[in-house]
Amino acid sequence: MASTTFAMSGVQTSLKVDATKPLQAQRRLAVPQVSRQVSCSAEQPRLVKKLGSAVGAAALAMAIGLSQVDAAKADIAGLTPCSQSKAYAKRQKNELKSLQKRLKNYDADSAPAAALNATIARTEKRFATYAKQGLLCGTDGLPHLISDPGLAIRYGHTGETLIPTVGFLYIAGYIGYVGRSYIRLVKGEQKPTQKEIIIDVPTALKLSAQGATWPLKVIQELRNGTLVEQDDKITVSPR
Repeated sequence: MASTTFAMSGVQTSLKVDATKPLQAQRRLAVPQVSRQVSCSAEQPRLVKKLGSAVGAAALAMAIGLSQVDAAKADIAGLTPCSQSKAYAKRQKNELKSLQKRLKNYDADSAPAAALNATIARTEKRFATYAKQGLLCGTDGLPHLISDPGLAIRYGHTGETLIPTVGFLYIAGYIGYVGRSYIRLVKGEQKPTQKEIIIDVPTALKLSAQGATWPLKVIQELRNGTLVEQDDKITVSPR
């Protein structure tokens, strides 16, 4: 029996030949034993280098973003704080100038003059309040509200639209959930319609106190499948 070994491109093949058997039969029956060795040692440094570069770039971007938060407050979508806006100051000056010009047409003790003085005081107070609250103004000199939740949270403008919006949704959901709970509860009474016309105050107050956590209860009902009515119990018009 003879053994022949071939090595090509990192692949080592061993083929055994038996001289006592026909060569054609050996070709059909012989199964070459192949052993492959794959080495990634040459690729590992490049992968590590790429990974290190990506991590370094991300860390650098994060550091720059955190270090420039204060500067970015003055430049959100091209807006600047109203207290530093020249257009805002110009608009205030023009409004006050227009009111003072009208004031000259009346006597100091007249009723129109008193009304204009009150308007001037309100105008000055309004502009001072906007500037003090940190609102952002555009090139038109008018305050702009930040509605994007990410920017509002990051730059401290949650009180402009984010908190009022969340509060509105919570109160609307609270009213709807408590009313729904009351309707479902009195549905099992002998005279449910009467309970809807004349509200059962103790029951309504109890449900109102329980409805404070309505978002959690809605999620629980959704998981249990009791939040919405079943399809077979919903009346559908004939088509």
